[in-house]
Amino acid sequence: MLRKEDVVVFDFDGTLSAHDSNIEFAKYCFRNSGRPWLFLPLMGFVAIVRMLNPAGIWWRQMMRRFLTADMVRRFGPDFIKQHRRERFGWAVDQVNKERAAGRMVILVSASPDYLVRALVRDMNFDAVLCSRMDDIKPWKYDFLCWGKNKVIAMDEWAKKNKIIPHVVRSYSDSRSDMPMMEIADEAVWVDRKTGLRKSA
Repeated sequence: MLRKEDVVVFDFDGTLSAHDSNIEFAKYCFRNSGRPWLFLPLMGFVAIVRMLNPAGIWWRQMMRRFLTADMVRRFGPDFIKQHRRERFGWAVDQVNKERAAGRMVILVSASPDYLVRALVRDMNFDAVLCSRMDDIKPWKYDFLCWGKNKVIAMDEWAKKNKIIPHVVRSYSDSRSDMPMMEIADEAVWVDRKTGLRKSA
């Protein structure tokens, strides 16, 4: 039997945390391995060609083509420990306030599963929906949780859990999240540089 639930939705990068975890992890890999440097010509080429299809998945994969499962295993834990320090001070309190008010709290992020799940493990989200990456080829997407796909991910989660969600509030820093923001009663826009609330 389906049940109705009040839900609050949070984006991650630039909303709950400063900087983009994907980009920051790439920088971390460049600092700690010679392998990414070999892919610079490919990345430069892709950066130009992506202008033809900025919403495409192919260029996102090619920009991360240097990643290996071993790099994620070796570099991930220390990077996650460091990147947690980038979290905005209000983030944990706001998630707890929404939960205390009787609402379910879910995170919907384009960040890869091997980063974001660990980055928010201590925040007690009811669900963490993110980009699903291939375990063997971590540069390859099984599902890109970006743009309208965030709403698709939420719909899949709700159906699986037999929930009819009423999205009370959505938090984001990016216009790419408009599909997610438009289904909420209240859209809360966050300044990605300061972590402060801003007008839409």
